[in-house]
Amino acid sequence: MAAGVVNYPLVAGLLAFAVAQSTKFFTTWYKEKRWDARQFIASGGMPSSHSATVTALAVSVGIQEGFRSATFATAMIFACVVMHDAFGVRLHAGKQAEVLNQIVYELPLEHPLSETKPLREILGHTVPQVVAGCILGIVTAVIMLLALGSYS
Repeated sequence: MAAGVVNYPLVAGLLAFAVAQSTKFFTTWYKEKRWDARQFIASGGMPSSHSATVTALAVSVGIQEGFRSATFATAMIFACVVMHDAFGVRLHAGKQAEVLNQIVYELPLEHPLSETKPLREILGHTVPQVVAGCILGIVTAVIMLLALGSYS
């Protein structure tokens, strides 16, 4: 594949996402001794695929366009917002879902909400999961640059 026809930032972001999600798939198999294909698209877990994706995007844009460019600044701010959301809002929403599920579980069977489908509890990430995703994104962008030989 010729380097001139590759959209380096796009491919770096997608590759970082794929590696992060694949890691979750194989980690689940290793820990639980079962295959769970849902891990390829699941939210939460180690490493954060959201963080890996946006970090790979920002780093590759910085390498390609320059770290002083407006495009890099945009990608960097976008990455910071996504990562903050992952360990802030979405993590707390998951904790609230856990509490709400417990409340519904304890309702008497005759209560109208007792048959409510449980809410998804794993929505966000811990800080270490976000940091691991960020490192994965940086490594992916740099390795891809080295593999391509150039970014244009």
